Amino acid sequence: MSVVALRMDDVGASSKRYEIYSNWRARLGPLYVSGNWLFLKYLTPFKAWGPYPELGETHWNGICRLLEAHRAKLTVAITAGWVESEHEVVPFPERFPRQAAAIRDGVRAGFLEVANHGLTHCVLDNNLFKPRWFSGNRLYHREFWEWVPVAVHARHVERSQRILEAYFGTDVVTFVPPGNVFTDDTLEIAARNGLRFLSAAAAPGHRRGMAILGNDDTEVFHDRDVALHGLPWLQRCLERHAGAEFCFVRDLGARFGTGEAARTGCR
Repeated sequence: MSVVALRMDDVGASSKRYEIYSNWRARLGPLYVSGNWLFLKYLTPFKAWGPYPELGETHWNGICRLLEAHRAKLTVAITAGWVESEHEVVPFPERFPRQAAAIRDGVRAGFLEVANHGLTHCVLDNNLFKPRWFSGNRLYHREFWEWVPVAVHARHVERSQRILEAYFGTDVVTFVPPGNVFTDDTLEIAARNGLRFLSAAAAPGHRRGMAILGNDDTEVFHDRDVALHGLPWLQRCLERHAGAEFCFVRDLGARFGTGEAARTGCR
């Protein structure tokens, strides 16, 4: 039987409000017109990502019902703080108390694993994460760049772990760095704070005290998929894996190196 871990990223991340960019370009004679110009990147024909709404309590209750019906599990990568400004980061359970409570119920019922998806998902310095007039800002919606001071990496990992473990009442051992961006320093800091498994688009192996799982055997998606397309989107995802054994990412980590997890080829 094949094994698959479902992983939903970006829960609680304010990037869904502030990561505004477009991949659209068109040539007009000698000139290129970009979808990042002024308001264009907010419009459906041009926008690539945000804004979109945070999943609500009803979504989370429905997600848990679907998981129960399909005997499935889901790893939820939560960004522990919602960024209002470079000086104000609101803990996820305070910013979204009903959603946090529903996720906590799902953790207690055994349907959900909470993973660490950073504290901010973005670069705070000088409000670099905010939208720009004439360009996109995707670059600044990755948290652990090598040019971000190591002290910032440490503060963010430590605080995010405190928030998540205190509220959800569970050890958080899976680390999902936003945008697959991390450094060796990030890994060392993560390991010191109790994180054991890194789940990201990276070559599997062991480094700086962390087991790097890569995304093998993992179906990765975002809260955006459910926010925009509804619970039927998740139901179709579960149905595609009919017959597979569902597990958490942390379970893949426990099997890592043993050859027990068969690759599903699903991305």
